Amino acid sequence: MTTKITFISLALALIGGVGFAVFLVQSRWIDIAFYPLAVILQVTPIVAISPLILIYAPSTQVALLICAFLVAFFPILSNMVQGLKSVDHNLINLFELYGASRWQTLLYLKLPAAQPYFMTGLRIGGGLALIAAVVAEFAAGSAGAGSGLAFRLLEAQYRMNIPRLFAALLMLSLLGVAIFALTSFISWLSLHRWHESSLKREN
Repeated sequence: MTTKITFISLALALIGGVGFAVFLVQSRWIDIAFYPLAVILQVTPIVAISPLILIYAPSTQVALLICAFLVAFFPILSNMVQGLKSVDHNLINLFELYGASRWQTLLYLKLPAAQPYFMTGLRIGGGLALIAAVVAEFAAGSAGAGSGLAFRLLEAQYRMNIPRLFAALLMLSLLGVAIFALTSFISWLSLHRWHESSLKREN
């Protein structure tokens, strides 16, 4: 259940973060108007707002997804916005010289150039999605068949079941390592043929 919540929330954060980043960079005024809202969501501790989310969400699973999404969303958004704004202005001028439309410039220049920043946001967001899912499960305290590893930790703590406590901690650690390895592999696949950060240097 924890793995399911983590990956679904990460996928939603990827879609929302990239989409909102593209929306923000269309205009300086749009950026000024809407980016502070994302910052407010980021700086508000998820522990503080998770009880409200649990109250107003239609189900516990939806509440856990929202909590994990909110935490993973901002790193992806922030990195993507930075990547889209960091495109070489000479290349932008070249596209304008050849009469490329705004969407052609976005599709063929800005999005590929922002790919390294996106991959950094993906690696950060993957780890934060897992942390947020665990924190949300702690706040929810949901038991039963649909409970995740966080509740197993609490249950083992209350019952002084030390072996189960260590087992749950080990599973969470392995899950975090697996997520980081997966996102790093995706980043390598995307960048190793052309970007300096992934190219093999010959001594």
